Amino acid sequence: MIHYSECPVCKDNQIHLAFSAKDNTVSFKTFTIWKCDKCSLLFTQDVPGQDEIGTFYASENYISHSDTRKGVINSLYHTIRKHTLSTKLKLVKSETGLTQGNILDIGCGTGAFLNTMKTAGWGITGLEPDENARAKANATYQLNAMPSAELFNLPDGSFNAITMWHVLEHVHQLHEYVSQLRQLLSEKGKILIAVPNYTSYDAAHYKEHWAAYDVPRHLYHFSPQSMKALMKAHGLQVIKMKPMWFDSFYVSMLSEQYKKGKGNMISACWNGLVSNSKTLFNTEKCSSVIYIISK
Repeated sequence: MIHYSECPVCKDNQIHLAFSAKDNTVSFKTFTIWKCDKCSLLFTQDVPGQDEIGTFYASENYISHSDTRKGVINSLYHTIRKHTLSTKLKLVKSETGLTQGNILDIGCGTGAFLNTMKTAGWGITGLEPDENARAKANATYQLNAMPSAELFNLPDGSFNAITMWHVLEHVHQLHEYVSQLRQLLSEKGKILIAVPNYTSYDAAHYKEHWAAYDVPRHLYHFSPQSMKALMKAHGLQVIKMKPMWFDSFYVSMLSEQYKKGKGNMISACWNGLVSNSKTLFNTEKCSSVIYIISK
């Protein structure tokens, strides 16, 4: 168990209890979420350590590891994923200015995104902590996905793009990872990090039932301010923020289940729509944000 006496991002000791949230996926235990008054990070307190947290991912409902299509929400996820994969490919190309290059995907899961990049002619490297997910990626797409620890054995400056799609919030070695990202990035390369945004409308609406808190798997709950502070601490800068429009609907559907014990599709879609409308002129309020980062 890890108990923080200072902020995991900025190391300030102005931290305090904010609220509690329930693990609605595996353990059904309640965890406390604390806040840093300096950088505005929220973080899960008393989380299992890196060697203990694996059991909290052991569920067929954990879609990034199982690829399950069970249930309406997961079926919708797969339908939308076909669109988001092509959107991510276009985003990587536009932000790097390259039609082909070398990409590292950290937390590649079952390999769908890396396969999209490979098909487009990119040189790919994938890292994934879950052995079963790696096996599925290798069997399905013939990807040689490697354990996450290999991050620190890769050659410096070798990637034009590094992506982490809803991964950074899971990483115990937060500062070590970000420091290594900078080392691995080519001089003109870009890092794309997507994480939930607790300053969004849907987070405010669902409060402790907001599905994207996903305790204890999500160790950190970022705001744009805290993400910028983290990158600055490692000589990196956030140069753009892009919205992930579908996340507000997906998260709202799960949040409806967690809050009321059953899904309400109409209510979830409405709240997702309202959340997105609030971000039309302010990406910093999007349910999930893609941060484009450079040296």
